[in-house]
Amino acid sequence: MEESLLAGLSGLMSGISYLFSQGLPNVVMLFVGGLLLFLGVRKGIEPLLLLPIGFGCILVNMPLSGMMEEGGVLRTFYEMGILNELFPLLIFVGIGAMTDFGPLLENPKILLLGAAGQFGIFLTLILALLLGFTKLEAVSIGIIGACDGPTAIYVTSQYAPHLLGAVSVAAYSYMSLVPIIQPPIMRALTTPKEKVIRMGVVRKTVSQRTKILFPILVTCVTGLIAPKGLPLMGMIMLGNFMKESGVVSRLTRASENEIANIVTLFLGLAIGGTMEGHAFLSPQTLAIFGLGFLAICLDTAAGVLFGKLMSLLTGGKINPLIGAAGISAYPMAARVVQVQGQRYDKKNFLLMHAMGANTGGQIGSVMAASVMLSILQGMGLA
Repeated sequence: MEESLLAGLSGLMSGISYLFSQGLPNVVMLFVGGLLLFLGVRKGIEPLLLLPIGFGCILVNMPLSGMMEEGGVLRTFYEMGILNELFPLLIFVGIGAMTDFGPLLENPKILLLGAAGQFGIFLTLILALLLGFTKLEAVSIGIIGACDGPTAIYVTSQYAPHLLGAVSVAAYSYMSLVPIIQPPIMRALTTPKEKVIRMGVVRKTVSQRTKILFPILVTCVTGLIAPKGLPLMGMIMLGNFMKESGVVSRLTRASENEIANIVTLFLGLAIGGTMEGHAFLSPQTLAIFGLGFLAICLDTAAGVLFGKLMSLLTGGKINPLIGAAGISAYPMAARVVQVQGQRYDKKNFLLMHAMGANTGGQIGSVMAASVMLSILQGMGLA
């Protein structure tokens, strides 16, 4: 009994000695993991992702845990779902099953706002190159501006896996902070007159046949324009096709719920496993967070400014506020637009119009990633 106690105490002292001699970065990351858990539990910030990411971060930074070494459980999750891109693609099926493209199809020109909402991706990519990041790293950092966690994970896991932890945490953190980041930009870039433009009621005139054909058409167009991104677009459109077809309700429900939940758990743990202190704590990580924040701000500004242009060209029929929903934070950005619109006019209902822009942003972010991946392939880097 005494020998077991002494052995346990010896192991504890060895762990403490390791932490303070060689493991200071790991100690810091233990606190970071705790912070992520706090934000998820107490503040409700993306708990489905931050809880497993935070817990995985704690596990990998425990002394001598070996969680990310060959045969370790976090390493197993990483290899079976991140290295082969399985987890983000499965999540895209669930996203497609939960997305209603009806509001976008009712007013197709709103898709342009989804395209404008990706502007920050490309400008941030250029800035990352100027700061000394490689082309592959710059693409992975720029995609944070899509405000689309699965897309960021997919791209980064392929081309800059050493940045996966920083890019993933930045992407999901900024997604959750959209209600804080966007409103000041929206207010600053719109006039009092523009803020109260009413756009009327979205009338449901799109046929079910159109909704069924839409995901097939988008998949084919993506395959022709940017084939390297077809796995991304194909999976989201598969999920949407299952939903709109109405004949595989069991698969649709499973994609939305059981599959998405299980994959989210494993994905979060695998991402947390990449946040080992010595690899994660660096000036590079701070630069990634700064560039990611800039990308979200630029996307929002570009969407609103393009909304102003559309408002001008349509004689004031489009409220520029809905341009902020052109990013891919679905459906959070659309709700932000609704809240901001009713702040200036209680009877102004912009939600369905913003949902159209938001679903356009969902397509736009995946298409932006697809184009960049295809360009990389053409350059021989992918």
